[in-house]
Amino acid sequence: MVTADDVRRVALPLPRTEEHLIREHVKFRVGRIVYVAISPDETWMGFAFPKEERDALVAAEPAKFSLPRPSDLRFNWVHADLSALGEEEMRELVVEAWRMVVPRRVAAAVP
Repeated sequence: MVTADDVRRVALPLPRTEEHLIREHVKFRVGRIVYVAISPDETWMGFAFPKEERDALVAAEPAKFSLPRPSDLRFNWVHADLSALGEEEMRELVVEAWRMVVPRRVAAAVP
């Protein structure tokens, strides 16, 4: 089971990342763009994900992933149940979400 502290350990070392508490949600962002958010009760994580691929992700593992509320569907965003994620899977989701919001040259510097 992944915790908010596990997510923090992956996100904070990524270049240009800042952590903020906004409306009781822990959010990791680059500039003004949020790429990962953790719910106030720390049970789920929202993360940046390509819109064109998210329906397939949710359909493949509906117990683990879900779409955001209807008003947030305009964003590149998916939710994941933290208790269903493994450490390596969470790491991949966080890093790929970060790659979506940084310049390509910055993303290329992180393996």
